[in-house]
Amino acid sequence: MKNTLIEIYTDGSCNPQLLIGAWAALVFVNGKKTILNGTENDTTHNRMELLAVINAIKHVEATLKSKETLHVYSDSQYVVNLNSRRTKLEAKNFITNKGTPIQNLDLVQALLKLIDTNSIEFVKVKAHQKPDGTQNFNREVDIIVRKLVRENVIAND
Repeated sequence: MKNTLIEIYTDGSCNPQLLIGAWAALVFVNGKKTILNGTENDTTHNRMELLAVINAIKHVEATLKSKETLHVYSDSQYVVNLNSRRTKLEAKNFITNKGTPIQNLDLVQALLKLIDTNSIEFVKVKAHQKPDGTQNFNREVDIIVRKLVRENVIAND
């Protein structure tokens, strides 16, 4: 039986002054592409990065029955290194040194749960690469989120 190849490219973006954000994911299952995206108000860049990954994983869970390894490509160090910070976060009960809950606690915990129930390989990719003639899905997903943010900024003007 042939394994299913699942590749996910994610990105999130936010206008920091207006707190208008967008997330997007390109989900490839054996080469077939699905585009997922959404927008949020009163948000941050890191929330959008987390939502992109969470929504992509949930999409795969809902559409595929098999439990294959998900290859998640992200330019967000925050997302890619989350699992390696897990022990420290859990030891501190997700509380900062100032005694407040960490930012994005709800999404951090949601992603950690998804990591527990799926086989996920995170791959850090370079952000905002210039076009060089090769297929670059990280650049494609970046273009999608930037466009969504621009459209929402104009719509909220």
